[in-house]
Amino acid sequence: MSIGYFNGAFYPIEQIVIPIDERGHQFGDGVYEVIRIYEDAFFMLDEHIQRLFKSAKAIKLKINHSENEMKELIKEVVAKSALSNCDVYIQITRGIAPRNHLFPDAPVSVSMTVKPSKVINDSIRQKGKTAIFHEDERWANCHIKSLNLLPNILAKQAAFEAGCYEAILVKDGFVTEGTSSNVYMITDKTITTTPLSKHILAGITRIAVKEVATELGFQFVEKSFTPDELLEADEVFITSTTNEIMPIVSIDGKSIRNSDSKEQTLTVFKQFMKRVKVLQTS
Repeated sequence: MSIGYFNGAFYPIEQIVIPIDERGHQFGDGVYEVIRIYEDAFFMLDEHIQRLFKSAKAIKLKINHSENEMKELIKEVVAKSALSNCDVYIQITRGIAPRNHLFPDAPVSVSMTVKPSKVINDSIRQKGKTAIFHEDERWANCHIKSLNLLPNILAKQAAFEAGCYEAILVKDGFVTEGTSSNVYMITDKTITTTPLSKHILAGITRIAVKEVATELGFQFVEKSFTPDELLEADEVFITSTTNEIMPIVSIDGKSIRNSDSKEQTLTVFKQFMKRVKVLQTS
């Protein structure tokens, strides 16, 4: 069943529990992570926790748990849900205190939700998704997985209103990432994605894709590219914890060259899922 957790207590997912003076609510003053569990197996848990702590350190947020203690807490919350295939959303904020911009002298807050994973049907992945280009209007520290997602939301809504799935963000003439995904193009057996910097989030699925690419004999290149270069690629795909690996078949109504087959992207996805299956049996 779906459950919620807040500062040591468990709640039904629909119960309202966050105090009005919680700084995540008041300021977006916190960080978060999303972790997927496949058949009781946590996918890349260590990498997610490491990124969570890096994000917290970047905003001077001291987490009271150690990394190992946080992992054990997450496992406890998931066990309480009795869900085998689920997504865990973890939020850590600067705590509960009267509204004031300065850091309060208050313990941090830890909240989580555990919900069943939304499995993407094979036919949807075979068909692929569409996207739009959108100006990247976010702040300068997108490497921090913070709660401040308003520009992402506005861009995602613009994609929805255009009848598309994702907005691919463009800054100073170059593709950065999607609103909730990393972006890749395949050309001549080479997978290219934007280099890591403060302008994009270092995706956890990105780590797996880089390793999978090597296993399959692809060259994995990290370099900047333009929207025109993306449109001229053989194939385009996005990645995230919840999307896994998703082909993009058109952007702004313009078809990607091999949008009908998506053969190489789906090969990468199949190899990625082999890792999941190994994880389930280990």
